[in-house]
Amino acid sequence: MVNATFHRGVRHGRRAVLLALAAAALAWAPAAEARPSVGGIFGYTEVRSDDLGPFVKWTGMLDRFLLEDGEAGGDCTSTSYNACHHQEWQALIADLRGQDLEAQLERVNRFMNQRRYIVDPINWGVRDYWATPRQFFRKQGDCEDYAIAKYLTLRALGVSDAQMRIVVLQDLNLGIPHAVLAVATADGTMILDNQISQVVDARVIRHYQPIYSINERAWWLHRPPG
Repeated sequence: MVNATFHRGVRHGRRAVLLALAAAALAWAPAAEARPSVGGIFGYTEVRSDDLGPFVKWTGMLDRFLLEDGEAGGDCTSTSYNACHHQEWQALIADLRGQDLEAQLERVNRFMNQRRYIVDPINWGVRDYWATPRQFFRKQGDCEDYAIAKYLTLRALGVSDAQMRIVVLQDLNLGIPHAVLAVATADGTMILDNQISQVVDARVIRHYQPIYSINERAWWLHRPPG
C-alpha cells in the first residue's frame, strides 16, 4: 500500500516528505514520458522561489502527514478518523491506479467534494489551519483542505509535483480568499475546486485572481499580466 512509501524516513522532516512522495509517484507512474508542468495560472505572470520557509502551515501539514499512522483503528461508527475512512480512501486510490489522468482528476475531485465545508475558526479554533487528509476526513474542512487532500491523493497515484500546485487566490465574485488545486495536463491546466463539481479548464475561469501557488519544492508569486 502507498502509505508504506509515505512513512519512510520519518526522522528526516520535510526532506523525507519530499523523498517519500517522489518515491510514491515513481512507484505508480507509467513508463517515462514528458509531463506538462503548471505555469501561467489564469493568465498571470509568476515569480518562483525555492524557499518554503515562510509557509509553515504547508510545511507543517507535510510533516504531520508523514508522521501519521498509515492504518486507522476503530469501527465505522466512530466520529474520529476510522477504519472506514481509511478503507474508502485506499479503495479510491486502488481503483484509480493505472487509469488516465482525466478520469483520476474527475473522481478525486468528486470524492473530496462530498465532504462538508467547515471554516477553521469553528473547526480548529484558529483563523487558518491546513489539515492533512486524515484530519480532513475526521473533521471535514475548508477550501485549502479539499485542495490538499486532492493533491496528496493524486501524488499517491503517481502525478508528479511539477504537475500540481495549491493555488491561493481571491474570488472576485464573492470578494473572499479561496484555494484550489491546479493540475497540468496535456490539454492545459485544470482546476479542482470544492465550489465546482466538475474539473474546469483554467482558461475559462475569469473571476479568480491568483496570489501565490505552492507545491513540495517551491512557491510562486503571481502578478497580473502586462
